[in-house]
Amino acid sequence: MFEKAKKSGTELLGKTNRIVEGTSIIGDIVSKADFRLDGELIGNFTSQGKLVIGPSGIVKGEIICHNADIEGEFQGKLKVLEVLNIKATAHIHGEILVGKLSIEPGAEFTATCAMLTNSKEVTLKDGKGAEQKSKE
Repeated sequence: MFEKAKKSGTELLGKTNRIVEGTSIIGDIVSKADFRLDGELIGNFTSQGKLVIGPSGIVKGEIICHNADIEGEFQGKLKVLEVLNIKATAHIHGEILVGKLSIEPGAEFTATCAMLTNSKEVTLKDGKGAEQKSKE
């Protein structure tokens, strides 16, 4: 009788999820929309949108997203398909794969870094373990 309309990825653009300071998450996050993290994530993050790690944000794990701005701490493997902006307050340690890279003076950047080819595909795993692919 009542059916919920499924939202496509384009309807979620411009909407932002938020994890506030003082919140810790242990586990994986999958999001089709943009995401701002001012708390702590120990786990993996996958998004078809943009990830912002705020000045108090800490991520330990693997990130795959289209764009990212990092002001806080990141440790692990980071794959940004388009543009990665590393702010002066950032502390980055690990392995970086990126389309384009911008690093402000003062940032701590202790990582291996490789530029990607023109691949613009993010693989998301749904709650059942099945993979969904998004191309632009």
